Amino acid sequence: MKDKKPIFGIHPVLEALKSAENIDKVLIDKDFRSDTRKEIMKLAADREIPVQFVPAEKMRRLIPNGNHQGIAAIIAPIAFSEIEHLIPWWFENSVDPLVLVLDEVTDVRNFGAVARTAECAGVTAILIPWKNAAGINELAVKTSAGALYNIPLCRTKNLADSIKLLKQSGFQVVSCTEKAEISYTDIALGTPLAIVLGSEEYGISADILKISDTLVKIPVLGEVQSLNVSVAAGIVLYEVVRQKMVNSTKKS
Repeated sequence: MKDKKPIFGIHPVLEALKSAENIDKVLIDKDFRSDTRKEIMKLAADREIPVQFVPAEKMRRLIPNGNHQGIAAIIAPIAFSEIEHLIPWWFENSVDPLVLVLDEVTDVRNFGAVARTAECAGVTAILIPWKNAAGINELAVKTSAGALYNIPLCRTKNLADSIKLLKQSGFQVVSCTEKAEISYTDIALGTPLAIVLGSEEYGISADILKISDTLVKIPVLGEVQSLNVSVAAGIVLYEVVRQKMVNSTKKS
């Protein structure tokens, strides 16, 4: 699977931002100054596309043989969905929603592995922050074994606000953290449900822990204090699957 080449140059990037092109992020040389920069930033903000200011050397490495003019756009291999649009659709179509929220999971391979597990476990959407998230590129798709083509991916400027929206819509929000007192196996994981996972380095941010309905932990018995996030995702998501299967058997 070949990586898609970035779009570069002022006018090509402007046209891409005005079109329906799926853009993961816009890169701007931090020394680039012009009125066009303001226009590009506004168009990106309107479409909720992250903008990163990078040193000139990074731009040269990304586009070694082209006149990038200080501007480049990285094309996403998939389209993004809006969590605000998915929530009513799920309820109108009698879907039992299971949302996986990833708080600052930045490693592309970890993200792809999580997405693969999520798709297998029946997750109906993955929610990530606008900033401090893994790049949505061909490597992420490859690591996910193509799962990212099959599961809606939602990006939000304010992760806490989106979680509050889920709560207002009746979702049970369960955050997995070593700070919790109870095990993930000791609570009923009903529906609709949102599972929150953080990065191995920083965990889940304090503001999200505060608004969660329940905090749970995965017991760790060895010297290493945390699991890889893709492993943690598999453990907790398949507890959700197990409980669904048990409940289904009881009803039948």
